[in-house]
Amino acid sequence: MTIPLISPDNFPENPTVNSPKRPAVNPMDPQWTILKILQWTTSYFKSHSVDSPRLTAEILLAHVLEIARIDLYLRFDQPLTRTELAVFKGFIQRRRNREPVAYITGTREFWGIDFAVTPDVLIPRPETEFMVEESLKLIPPDISSGRFRLIDVGTGSGAVAVALAVNRPGHTYFASHISQKAITIASQNADQNSVTKDIFFFVGELFDALNPDELKFDLIVSNPPYIPTDQIAGLAPEVGTYEPLSALDGGTEGVDVIGKIVKDAPLYLKKKGMLMMEIGFDQKARMEQIVADDGRYSDLNFIRDYSGHDRVAQMRLK
Repeated sequence: MTIPLISPDNFPENPTVNSPKRPAVNPMDPQWTILKILQWTTSYFKSHSVDSPRLTAEILLAHVLEIARIDLYLRFDQPLTRTELAVFKGFIQRRRNREPVAYITGTREFWGIDFAVTPDVLIPRPETEFMVEESLKLIPPDISSGRFRLIDVGTGSGAVAVALAVNRPGHTYFASHISQKAITIASQNADQNSVTKDIFFFVGELFDALNPDELKFDLIVSNPPYIPTDQIAGLAPEVGTYEPLSALDGGTEGVDVIGKIVKDAPLYLKKKGMLMMEIGFDQKARMEQIVADDGRYSDLNFIRDYSGHDRVAQMRLK
């Protein structure tokens, strides 16, 4: 007799069916325990080519149970309730369809901080932490010499602005985004981390909502869209299907928004102010050309990520 492989669509109330494609379970066991559901889900994710199947299963189950991942193994024989099992089943289906884990759980860690994320914002990446690290080197550790003024252009979830405000409190931060929904999420993240008073959020495309005669910055940071348009279709479905296109598509060569920021930033920088941007792994030469053609910057420097790619471009206004 052929035994069908269980999927979340025909998920059994009790783990009573064995299959060579997943770990065996005791048919006399009355319920799914944490360990059994982790074993089954890991196998199921592997069979559907889901990245990091065990880690993904742990993250999703820990979120359902509202416990830390380590606690899964301290409670490995704890059975799931019907409600918990039903919620987890939905999570499995969503991840099988390649929805990012961060959108399923609604949270992503960045710079040691948990940020709320939705499909209205780009999921914060580890690569962007390099921009935070370099920015912290420029922002004074206290306000004894005056308040440093910074703007995060295209803030998305607010990850960069909030991380900086948490680590360098007391200074003045601005954060813009073209989407009101994104600004709402970013504001929530600032509130969750008690830095709302230090960050001014506003809706607008790049610098459009600002008056350059009234506001100048010591530092402008941005993680702009930098993927060439013709590469969008080839992205992993987790990215190309689910994340906001406006945060990904950088135009024909991937540098449309980058070029606009380089062009407009001098109007909003203080004398000797700094501009810092995340760029694509292969855009160093193009970035050098854009900055050289502009002629208003000096000290162009590139910071490499852990993979050795030139990831952050920083330059100073002459």
